[in-house]
Formats: sequence, structure tokens, C-alpha cells
Amino acid sequence: MSLTTSMLAILLAILLLIIMLPPLLIFYLWRRDRHQREHSVLRNFPILGKLRYIFEKMGPELRQYLFLNDNEAKPFSRNEYEAAVVAGKYKSRIIGFGSERDFEAGGFYLQNALYPTNRNELRVDNSTKVSTWVYELDEDNLFTRKEHLVERDISPYLLTEEDTIIIGEQTCREPFHVRGLVGQSAMSFGSLGDRAIAALSIGLGRAGGTWMNTGEGGLSDYHLKGDVDIICQIGPALFGVRNDDGSFSVEAFKQKSEIPQVKAFELKLAQGAKTRGGHIDGSKVTEEIARIRHVRVGETIDSPNRFSEFHTHADLLTFIEKLRGIGGKPIGIKLVVGNLKDIESLVREMATSNITPDFITIDGSEGGTGATYQELADTVGLPLKAGLPYVHHLLIEQGLRDRIKLFASGKLITADKVAIALALGADLVNIARGLMFNVGCIQAQVCHTNRCPVGVATTDPKLQRALVVEEKSFRVTNYIISLREGLYNMTAAAGVRSPTELAQEHVIYEESDGRLKSVLDMIETML
Repeated sequence: MSLTTSMLAILLAILLLIIMLPPLLIFYLWRRDRHQREHSVLRNFPILGKLRYIFEKMGPELRQYLFLNDNEAKPFSRNEYEAAVVAGKYKSRIIGFGSERDFEAGGFYLQNALYPTNRNELRVDNSTKVSTWVYELDEDNLFTRKEHLVERDISPYLLTEEDTIIIGEQTCREPFHVRGLVGQSAMSFGSLGDRAIAALSIGLGRAGGTWMNTGEGGLSDYHLKGDVDIICQIGPALFGVRNDDGSFSVEAFKQKSEIPQVKAFELKLAQGAKTRGGHIDGSKVTEEIARIRHVRVGETIDSPNRFSEFHTHADLLTFIEKLRGIGGKPIGIKLVVGNLKDIESLVREMATSNITPDFITIDGSEGGTGATYQELADTVGLPLKAGLPYVHHLLIEQGLRDRIKLFASGKLITADKVAIALALGADLVNIARGLMFNVGCIQAQVCHTNRCPVGVATTDPKLQRALVVEEKSFRVTNYIISLREGLYNMTAAAGVRSPTELAQEHVIYEESDGRLKSVLDMIETML
């Protein structure tokens, strides 16, 4: 009897606690928030104000999944995100019931040929298959989703030997031969965690014919995990190729150039996400990152706006020539088209001096994996589809186009966007965020905080646990190869035999009022 009474007392105490806890919590929050000085709404309406901040915190997720339609979200819509993820998980680009593109808005379109190229007429190398894993869906209901992995041998969709892109053919002891037109844009170890970098390296290496750009953070062991070609980027802070005092180290550069996987170097003058120097929060600067970059552990790094090694166009070109002489490998520059007179004078200096970079990476102002300031990301520099054809035209005008390859980057995450960029003048295309999606990115937009919930843009070991390197590496492989396959579909539709033949006559721009403009019309307007 006493045991029953005791149990009843415990149950009553628990019930009382459950009843009293919410009012006590509300009273505590009311007392605390009513007397704080930081938030006006909480001083007058503590409870309602707290609910406001809760919903504000949940806002991005609520908009992404519940309130915005499939084409509204920024920087990437739900449709764009899913297109990249589905290509990586299932190696599929099939849709049903028609496009959801807004055909009332202005945009570029591929001009399809009346007599397209048959598949057996395409110049493509599918002789060696790639072994990968893809998901197959078993069940997809409201409360249950079942899928399983299957091993597959897939066609790589590489360029033939005759269509191989050769960078530095006329200037370098060791030119860079590229058999695929799509690779990874600059993403630094430190901005991304070691698991993300390793998954990208392994996945890209398995796909073959592609490359990964180290970003300005320097070359790490994780970049070399896979058998992938490397473009080693050098930013104004000279991470990885500098002395302890921050000056350029010829010896460190020479050591990097002797690594077989390193095929080229890129001087980052600017990029779309950050037309000023790069930023990495101190919470991301581990001992390993500090060692690679030659900086202090835990110290926030803001790279200089520009290089100290050169101050004029002539100085820049002389520095490029110096690096090419030391390493024997292609040297390129990365820039965002902004001041048109600056770009014109640089190209004229190339023609006059007869010194050119081996490639130029044109990054649109819409680029964005890096952390930067809002005012710079939103307004500084031109979008890719304006800057790319402009530079392409300038190089032709000065007789330099055959000596300089053009990389393009800026939200080119699907095969049709890649094809348009190639037609506008690019030789090769860089992708960052499409690859981030395939190593797990969910667009949480907290890349700069070291609190990435899926372990991609963080160096926190606990958060990185979410990212399984092997599984994500297969998604990377599938995504890149799926893009190349889609690119050949666009090639056939345009009536040519290789994506290297896509040119400005294959695209047209439609204004929102239905008027049509050629690319040449657009360039003449800029001039």
C-alpha cells in the first residue's frame, strides 16, 4: 500500500512539474528579456518577440521547403539544386511534363539545327568505361523512402584526342592536356573541410579528364587523395608559396611545380564572391591549415586586396613569365570583368609585349562559394554572360585568342548552362557549388561560420562526421560525367560534332518583350 502511495506521489510530482515548467520558463524569459537593452521588441513584448526571433531563425528553411516555389530561391532555386543532386545520386537528368523555366523572362537559348547531329556522328571517346555506384529508387511515398546503391560501368564522355584542349602548348615545357570540358572551380582547404576536399579529389580523379582548383588556401594532402589533375591557385596572400614574412618564395613555388599532379598555376586577381582579398574565420584555422598556409593557428585571415609583387600590367606579365620559366607549367590569371578600360589596356599590353598568360579564368560576379561582404558580392563586377563574350572579343581583336584559353565560372551547374558558356567564348568551365551540392551542401548559407550542419564548409571534426567520403566521391563522379553527357546532347542539337565547336552563332538572347539579339549585338552595346 505504501509503495502504491509513493508511486502516486512521484507521478503527481512529475505531473506538477510538467504543468508548472512552461509557466516558469515563460516567466524567466519575460523577466530576462524585459530588462535587456539590445532588442527593443523584447523589452516591450518579451514572449511575442522571442517567437519572432525563433521564426526569423527558421526563415531560410521555411522559405526553401514550404513557401517559395521551385524557381524562386536564391542563390539557387530548388529546381537548380535538385538538378545537380539528382545528376550525382542517380546519374539522371530526365524531367517529366515540361520545363519550369520562366519563358517570359529574358535569357539565352541554344539555336538548334534543323538537321541535328546523330549520336553515331559525334566525336566522343567512350572506349574506357568508368566504374561507379548510383542510387536506384525502390519506394518514394510520403512517409517512406527506400533506395539502394548499385554498381555500374558508365561511359565517360571524354573528348577525342583531336579535340583535346592543350593549355600552354606554345609557351610551356609541360603543357596541360584536358580531355573533359568541366572541372572544379577554386575551393580552398580550410574553407571546405578535409573530408569534402578528399571526396572531391577522389570523385574527380575517378571521372578522369577533369581537374580541381586548390583555391588560394594552398595545396593540401587532401587535394592529392585522388588521381586528379591540379590547378594550384596563388592568391595575394601567397598561401603555400610564401616565406614566413609573407614574401614570395621561389623555392616553395618550385617544389609545388615539381609535383606531377600539379598541371598549372593560377594567379587570383579577383573572383566573383570576393573581388577583394579572401576571408577565413579564425575558428577554421587549425594547426594543419596554419602549417599549409604559413599563418598562425586560430587567427582570422583577411588576404590583401591585391598582390604586392606587381603594380602594373607590365609587372604582372613579367611575373607570369618568371613563374613559367621556373616551373615550366602553364600560368593563368583569374579575374572579374569590371572596369572595361582596365581589361582593354591589359589585353593591349599582352599584344604589345608578346607576353601572355596561358589561360584567363573569367569569374562572373554571381560566383559565390567564398565568404565576403554583402556590398561587394551584390554590386561589384559584371555577371559572366556579359564579361565572358567581352573578353573573348577583345582577345580576337588583338590576335591573341589562339594563345590564351578561357575558363568560365559563375553558377554554371547544369549542362545547358555549360553549353551556353562554351558558346559565348569559353574553352573550359569551372563549377563550385554544383560540386558542393554533391558532397552534401544543403544551402544552409553559414559557410563563413564553421558551423556547416552537413560537414562540408567546416573544419569541425564533429560536424565533418556527417560527410562519408566514399559515398560522396561517387556522387561527384556521376555529376561530372552526367554534365559531359548532357553537353554532348546540346552539341548534337546544335548540329555540330564536338562541344569544342559550340560558338557564338549557336546562341541567341531573347529579351523579355520577345526581341532577339545576337551575342555580337550585345558586345557592340557594351563597346
